[in-house]
Amino acid sequence: MAVVVVGNPKPASRTRQAAELVVQRLTGAPPEAVIELAELGPALLGWGDPAVEAAKRTVRDADLVVVASPTYKATYTGLLKLFLDQFGAGELHGTTAIALMLGASPHHALASELTLKPVLSEIGCSCPTPALFLLDSAWEASPELDTWVERARDVLAGPA
Repeated sequence: MAVVVVGNPKPASRTRQAAELVVQRLTGAPPEAVIELAELGPALLGWGDPAVEAAKRTVRDADLVVVASPTYKATYTGLLKLFLDQFGAGELHGTTAIALMLGASPHHALASELTLKPVLSEIGCSCPTPALFLLDSAWEASPELDTWVERARDVLAGPA
């Protein structure tokens, strides 16, 4: 099962659209679930909220998770941090994750690799592909996306 986690505070964002496109391009199908963290809002500030627990179960049950965020201050959003903090170290062992960030400038191109990917690894995700950064002004027609998808498919398919 492929799942998208969207850390954008604005629902139905370009971040969500880009993450859904990545899943579609990698698997040939839309994601089975999309978790809009903006819809969980203040529930992420505590522990044990039923909606947050349901979102966590969805992520734990996934084979592939695309974790997506806009770039804020050269890192992912606080909203996404609150959700990721809900998972214990190693809790997502066996889950393949892709770190995806969108940003306004190529100056932030390493943000997903340097800030998001290490947190995903800490909570147990396997991150076998390079993180993906797309310019939010051109994510749909990005040659970087085409190249990344081609390489990621090879990595995710494993040895022949």
